[in-house]
Amino acid sequence: MPDRPSLTGAPCWIDLTSSDPQQVIPFYTGLFGWRSDTSEDPQYGGYSIFSMNGKPIAGLGPQQQGNPYGNVWTTYLASEDAAATAATAAEAGGQVMMPAMAVGDQGTIAILGDPAGAVIGVWQADQHTGFGLVDEPGAPVWHETLSRNYAAALPFYADVFGWTYQTLGDTDEFRYSQANIGDRTVAGIMDADSFLPDGVPSFWQFYIGVGDTDAAVAKVTELGGSVRREPEDTPFGRLASVADPLGATFQITTLQS
Repeated sequence: MPDRPSLTGAPCWIDLTSSDPQQVIPFYTGLFGWRSDTSEDPQYGGYSIFSMNGKPIAGLGPQQQGNPYGNVWTTYLASEDAAATAATAAEAGGQVMMPAMAVGDQGTIAILGDPAGAVIGVWQADQHTGFGLVDEPGAPVWHETLSRNYAAALPFYADVFGWTYQTLGDTDEFRYSQANIGDRTVAGIMDADSFLPDGVPSFWQFYIGVGDTDAAVAKVTELGGSVRREPEDTPFGRLASVADPLGATFQITTLQS
């Protein structure tokens, strides 16, 4: 589904902050068939764009000196005004971890913490409009937050990003809501407080579609990555959790018709 326009409030981009980009670029290009192009403009700090069939998929930036957060992926939600979104987030009980900042002529970024502590990016597009390809092999297919404070996360994202919800489960074993903007389902929120290990905070994660989850997992290990959760069949596809050679985790899933 190429060239789907970004929807305000919906996931529009993912990027990786890596302690050694040159070590992990071959991993991602080998695993998904992505191409990597690194900007030579010094204002972008060595930022690379992963693409497939000429369409942007994800970003990769080197971990900057003084930044304690490395080898971690960030999901970004689209905004028409990143500064206003950050202000609304603060009023709704979130934390502004990085105020709105222009990124050359590409757009404006802000980084937020939701009331449960999950980190979420905000992107106000200019020249860089986000995903050029979704819902295909090698492209993002789903985004969700595993939350330690589900009751606080639901109204936060509703107030800040305009989400409405469809509840898929509301038991202690499985409590999950799908987020909608208009008639489009855009993301999920899971109550994860009962099963996240001690010390693991709330977080966002995403899924990349693949044709064969087991083959992709084998390729992960061949390329020097690791398997965090072995493939398993679910009502949403055959899922697995994996990590790149430096430990940045992400999910893969077979595409469903």
